[in-house]
Formats: sequence, C-alpha cells, structure tokens
Amino acid sequence: MTGVLSPEQVAHFNSEGYLCPVRAFSAEEARLYRNKIEEFEARSGEEVNKRLKIKAHLAFPWLVELARHPRIVSAVQDILGPDVLLFGSSAFAKNARDPRFVSWHQDSAYYGLNPHQEVTVWLALSRASTESGCMKVIPKSHLGPDLVHEETFDADNLLARGQKVTVDESLAVDMPLEPGEFSLHHERTVHGSPANMSDDRRIGIAFFYMPAHCRSMLGRRSALLIAGEDRHGHWDRDPEPRFDLDPESLAFMEEVWASYRDDATTKQAARLA
Repeated sequence: MTGVLSPEQVAHFNSEGYLCPVRAFSAEEARLYRNKIEEFEARSGEEVNKRLKIKAHLAFPWLVELARHPRIVSAVQDILGPDVLLFGSSAFAKNARDPRFVSWHQDSAYYGLNPHQEVTVWLALSRASTESGCMKVIPKSHLGPDLVHEETFDADNLLARGQKVTVDESLAVDMPLEPGEFSLHHERTVHGSPANMSDDRRIGIAFFYMPAHCRSMLGRRSALLIAGEDRHGHWDRDPEPRFDLDPESLAFMEEVWASYRDDATTKQAARLA
C-alpha cells in the first residue's frame, strides 16, 4: 500500500518539515490501544512515561504491529522511499491538568544518524488539542543545522535530559490531532509541547523511522526492519517481543534505556561539578 500522501502533502513536508493530520484508523480503534496502555499502567503501578521511552515497541507485539500499520508505513514510505527501519519509539502521556511539558528541541541533536533523514510519526490515542498540549513545530527549522541544546534536567520536562533550545515562539504552528490521527516531522524540525490544561489525558506513541541506508554515528546499534529490504546491514536487528512483556525483548529495551539514562546522569554530574 503506497500513495497515502498526495504529492502536495509530500511537498509540504519537504518544504516545511512537518505534516498534520493524517488518519491511521478510527477513534474507536484508538480507544482500544489507549486501553492497552492504561491497563499496563494499572498492572505495573507506574506511568507509561517511566520505562517505555527509547524502544517502547519491544514491550508489546501490538506496538510492533502499530509501527507496521499499513497507512502509517505507507505515509512514511511516501517520504523516505520503500526501505524503512524503525530506529525507536516512545510512549507519552500527560495527565489532565498536568504541568509537565516537552521543551523546544531537535531530535537530530541526539539521534546520531547520518544522513539526517529520520521521520517521526506521532500517533494520537486520545485527543491532542491546543488545550491538552499538542505538539508545536517551528516551520522550516529542518532546513538549518543542528542547534546547541541546554540540558536542564527539569523535573517537569518529559525529555530525559530536559534538553531545550531558544526559539521565536511567534513562528510556532500547532499540530492538533484527533484519536487515530498522526503527524509527521523531520528529525531537524524544532518541536515541543506545553502542559495539558484539559480534563482528559493526552496519550500518544512516537515512532522513529529512517531509510535503511542511514548509519549510526554512535557505534553499532539496533533497529527493526519495517518495510522493504535492508541491503546495507548498518544495524543489528531488534529482538521482537513474542508476547506482552517478553523477558528477552524487555531486558534488551531496559539495557538500551539504562545506557541512555546513565549517559544523561554523567552529563548532568559534569554540568554540576
């Protein structure tokens, strides 16, 4: 399945660095996936934000299936071409009247990819409105270089390092989504999201896709083939979960997340020294 995006939509993405909204599936189906997230939270006793941050798809087969959803993958292929790898994924949840936010940042400053061609899909499982703190982007910012980020480690910042850049917020564009819709943005597009001032949770999944020819500039890492072929072999293969919370894939996910956290802790200690 290809051609989910029109030529005009692809041109808009290439020119502006983002696209919104695109429908993946119905609001009713989105509610089923939201229920899965909230059932996991109830069983584990922790918010989905806590552990499902770097390779969330390794926790559940249904998250891998979501990453391979035909309409999502086809939209990504319309931008990246036929051979697509999943580099990572993250779950985000802001509670009702939640002060937490995501600061202005670029993904490219931390992903360590060459060339810079990664595309992030943000899939809404509940309404992401201006009131509930939907994502905002700075149009055309993907056409510039990687920016220098300040790492604040702010407790209310949903980013692990509280990384932020200073922008002219008058240029920002909101990207509201209804349940079952998704947005796309380029890894160099500056983006963020404010606090949730609504009476419902804002829940979504971010999937990080790249063309198979991309290389890791941070040593040998892993990814998951999503569509087409991997004729390059730059990445090891993620261990797909055989069932929910498969100990083998979960251990791998935890190892990757721990490595990222440890690096962040080291940098924070150096900053405070």
